[in-house]
Amino acid sequence: MSVSFQTMAAIRFGYGFRPGESGPQDIQALLGQLKTGAQNPPSFPAGGTDACRQRLTSLQDQLKTMRQDAKAGGDEGERRERRDRRRELQRQVQRGFQRDANQRLMQSVLSANGFYERLAAFWTNHFSTSANKSLPMRMIVPLYEAEAIRPNLGGSFRDLLRAATEHPAMLIYLDQAQSQGPDSPGGIRQRKGLNENLGRELLELHTLGAGSGYTQADVRGAAMVLTGLTVDRDDVDTVFRPRLSEPGQHSVLGIGYGGERRTRKDYLAMLDDLAAHPKTAEHICRKLCIHFISDQPPPEMISAMADVWKRADGDLTAVYGAMLDHPSAWRDEGSKARQPFDFVVAGLRALNAGSFMEANQDDDGDADTAMAAPPAEMAGGDAVKSVAPADPAGKEAIKRRKASQTARALGQGALRRMGQPVWLPPSPAGFEETFGAWITASQLAERLAWARRASAQFGKDEDPREFLRATLGDAARDETIRVVSQAPSKISGLTLVLASPEFNRR
Repeated sequence: MSVSFQTMAAIRFGYGFRPGESGPQDIQALLGQLKTGAQNPPSFPAGGTDACRQRLTSLQDQLKTMRQDAKAGGDEGERRERRDRRRELQRQVQRGFQRDANQRLMQSVLSANGFYERLAAFWTNHFSTSANKSLPMRMIVPLYEAEAIRPNLGGSFRDLLRAATEHPAMLIYLDQAQSQGPDSPGGIRQRKGLNENLGRELLELHTLGAGSGYTQADVRGAAMVLTGLTVDRDDVDTVFRPRLSEPGQHSVLGIGYGGERRTRKDYLAMLDDLAAHPKTAEHICRKLCIHFISDQPPPEMISAMADVWKRADGDLTAVYGAMLDHPSAWRDEGSKARQPFDFVVAGLRALNAGSFMEANQDDDGDADTAMAAPPAEMAGGDAVKSVAPADPAGKEAIKRRKASQTARALGQGALRRMGQPVWLPPSPAGFEETFGAWITASQLAERLAWARRASAQFGKDEDPREFLRATLGDAARDETIRVVSQAPSKISGLTLVLASPEFNRR
């Protein structure tokens, strides 16, 4: 290892250094974050999970009323009024989603448990869902990470798989809520049939992995076993409805599940068997190595982790420990690219910008307005050109507006432009993990613009040389030290640090 343990641990396995925080001192300190992180509820969804579920129930009631009103017809004025009410409801839900997405970003910026936060991001991406699926999903997806992912990422993979698969977010996103056994009483009555999405992604993405030997018959069998697992439309909670489950026994990888009377135990047994399968251990361990270590991880490292997985019956903390214990975990620094979310979080941490960002997260406006910053703003221009009014209240309002625009541009706006908006992956496969997906000419141009703006906003009193030492530690190359020390201004020096290869890699 050419850099110190503390530097490598903070950068490769966390979100980098933050002023006033010391990096992990050893492997046990990293693993200790799993317990500490799980004990502290996340800052999203707003008001906690119970409050969010109450808002979700209220939304479902309002949508139900709107559907009933639409069936009643009415004149043009009544239809226009219904459209206006629906648009206002959509705006309210989007503002709430934007607030939760802001808090998700700040959760990582302000947390002292970088390894735990990185794992939360990894597993949320592994079990991907998207808030774009429907209006209620704007509330359900933040709940999903808070309820299913974070509490289970340090326990057994079996429990994590169950929690992720059974959550309404997954069932809605992959259309399991629409799936019915073709020969089930409910399927026959409603003339609806099987949806294979969850069965396919369960095998291909969540457990065994593509190319692991399963067949289309296994996909269909898994989908059959999952029938009956659905979502109650009114309270948006997971339920098992036997009348929707396909009767009989169904085979997955040569194992039969179910019988004449289908129960919840059938699909849980299938999930448990998939969680314990050797191909699942290999697939998940490879993905962990790709996320943290290298796009081409050493086979011996994957094997060592998979062996621990088998001995520890899928205990994830033991698997993480095997990864951290392997010599390859501490070699070849800089071989992975920081994804856009990692880059923005690490930059805000390095600049100690958490307080400003948290105080100025404005959740007003629709998604496009709230997430996008005008090009002139990113180039350092002033987004508010109107003349400030004479009264102090008006001046303060414009000041707050400018601050919120800056926070949006440096937070959610930047993530959208860089291609990794919070809770909006492009597909069930999640965001790309490879170096080439994120280190491109357009990506680096966006990062340079972000670095310039963030440095101008937060680094006016910083000495670039001290900032370099505090931010990169002994990971800084001689060339970077020389270039930063010769920068013509403080802002230029800080920008060079944030745009350096060392800061964009881990």
